[in-house]
Amino acid sequence: MIVRENCGKINPERIEEYIAAGGYEALAKVVLNLTPEEVIAEVSASGLRGRGGGGYPTGLKWATVAKMPTGQKYVICNADEGDPGAFMDRSVLESDPHRVLEGMAIAAYAVGANHGYIYIRAEYPLAIDHLQTAIKQAKRHGLMGSQIFGSPFDFKVDIRVGAGAFVCGEETGLIASIEGKRGVPRPRPPYPAVSGLQSEPTLINNVETYANIAPILQKGGEWYASIGTEDSKGTKIFALTGKVENAGLIEVPMGITVRCIVEEMGGGIPDGGTVKAVQTGGPSGGCIPAEKLDTPVSYKSLLELGTMMGSGGMIVMDDKTSMVDVAKFYMEFCREESCGKCIPCRAGTVQLYGLLNKLLNGHGTTRDLELMENLCYMVKETSLCGLGQSAPNPVISTLRYFRDEYEALIPS
Repeated sequence: MIVRENCGKINPERIEEYIAAGGYEALAKVVLNLTPEEVIAEVSASGLRGRGGGGYPTGLKWATVAKMPTGQKYVICNADEGDPGAFMDRSVLESDPHRVLEGMAIAAYAVGANHGYIYIRAEYPLAIDHLQTAIKQAKRHGLMGSQIFGSPFDFKVDIRVGAGAFVCGEETGLIASIEGKRGVPRPRPPYPAVSGLQSEPTLINNVETYANIAPILQKGGEWYASIGTEDSKGTKIFALTGKVENAGLIEVPMGITVRCIVEEMGGGIPDGGTVKAVQTGGPSGGCIPAEKLDTPVSYKSLLELGTMMGSGGMIVMDDKTSMVDVAKFYMEFCREESCGKCIPCRAGTVQLYGLLNKLLNGHGTTRDLELMENLCYMVKETSLCGLGQSAPNPVISTLRYFRDEYEALIPS
């Protein structure tokens, strides 16, 4: 394990135990011995991609912010974990908050920022409590605040608690919420790296991304890049839930197969049942059918199946599961969580939910299926932000692999 190597081994409320486990050594190495350019080069060499769902190359994002003119810059940690069945970030923040703070400080040094924010959902009170304790302890030990390790580098972190709106996981919606505005996405460009919080250059990564940084700087980018596949380096945390014997968190190297995760680590379906599908990527993802379980877990391979890595939710479904019901569940979620700013998402999710309901109630027609598919692509291609653009994915993937279940609901 990389991200969760300290989880369960150290007391998250005692900085001394984190330091004894090698904590803050990477930060010391960075601010005392490396230039910001050297830090970014190491992160780029690691091949680390954002673990929040988009999979954007971390080194490239950092380099973009670093190239912005010198002045006020910000670093933000997105801890607004909103996918149903996902609790990866919560585990890291509750068990090892200093690992995330250290990663944020290294990022701030690399891009030229002196102020950071952690945006976290209010439903994680223990994580918030442990973060507040960790920030106070880091300040007392001279690891946050002014002249860290006696260097000219200053960095402070504040916590902002969100009210649980799924759309605030989108980076521009998150920024608006931190600024005290309604959490509504805005058109891009300009991207946050150019004009983010308070219209200043802003770096945004999620919890798991920052938690990878200290080990990369300690052991080197080449070491990290040796783990995983050609396009997906390192490890990934998954929250394995649903119809599976052993539910819980797992951290696995990229490239492992879905079958290995579900059948070997998860123990398969209880009572000898059969796997029907595995949902990845939450409301933004899609379903992997049983015949595709030997697919390796990577950004590229999952996209080819019509799903995505997402933040790491993985829900197992057995042969008793109605895939149309699954699509309806996710569409209802997206309909409720839509901010309503753009018409394609606001109206399209309502229409798609209505068509799914109509099918499940036995009143659907072949024309409704055609309309549903057209609506899916309209919403996907014309919505303002990632919520709307990915909302139809569960419908598209279930139509692709389980169309017979849709057609069976149409009266003959």
